[in-house]
Amino acid sequence: MLERLNQAMEEIERHLDQSIEVAALARTAATSEYHLRRMFSALAGVPLSEYIRRRRLTVAGAEVLAGNGTLLDIAVRYGYGSGEAFARAFRAMHGVGPGEARRTGTALVSQPRLTFRLTVEGKSSMRYRVVDRPAFTVAGLKARVPLVHSGPNQAIIDFVRGIGPETLERLEKLSDQEPQGIVAVCDDLDPSRAEGTELDYYHGVITSADAPEGTVVLPVAAGAWGVFTTSGPAPQAIQELWRDVFTEWFPSNPYRSRPGPEILRVRMSPDHSEADAELWLPVEREQS
Repeated sequence: MLERLNQAMEEIERHLDQSIEVAALARTAATSEYHLRRMFSALAGVPLSEYIRRRRLTVAGAEVLAGNGTLLDIAVRYGYGSGEAFARAFRAMHGVGPGEARRTGTALVSQPRLTFRLTVEGKSSMRYRVVDRPAFTVAGLKARVPLVHSGPNQAIIDFVRGIGPETLERLEKLSDQEPQGIVAVCDDLDPSRAEGTELDYYHGVITSADAPEGTVVLPVAAGAWGVFTTSGPAPQAIQELWRDVFTEWFPSNPYRSRPGPEILRVRMSPDHSEADAELWLPVEREQS
């Protein structure tokens, strides 16, 4: 997988001054566009689209300083429809406009080319299983919240605190399928997975029963699921599990992520400092 991903990185470099289709990069990486975006953001810590933009502005910056062509020529070559749009993007990355950069020869910001390697760090084995599930339903309460990669998600914390204990008790009685009990479900995430983009968050249960009045329902299609477990400090252990699945498990196993909700079941210690977590991710076998 990593070899194919590096081939896609080479493809980006060859086409920085042309249109780059993520679907074509996915074909080079021999995976789906959805999984490529997920893998890249997990491994690189930045969305794929943002990396391409920054690489283009890095190369464009070198041409600006070298005096190669007019600023408008450079803007058009790297996909900007006007000099003004190019200047705004250039300033956002480099902290200075292209005209001033050319006049003064100021230092610019550089986005290095990325190459991915698998590093063995001697971590404990990841506990996982892959299960096939028929279609099921999530029933619960829903909020639109921002994506937070590290640290507490205050929007989710505030939303859950606003749910009455009677409502949670009534929902928990409906749980009749794995994962049992109250679960956190994330759906409709932005493909970029960028920090601050929004997603649908459900606090509810997996059930075959009718949803009670005042709740919402999320139908989930049949398919395979990777089930990953961890224990440790909260919320770090949970966020690290999410990261490790994409940086360690997927590159080492013949599976890729597929569109669908992500389900998390958490059991907290009495003082809420530790968590036992079970993460369910929709997966499918890679095509050979």
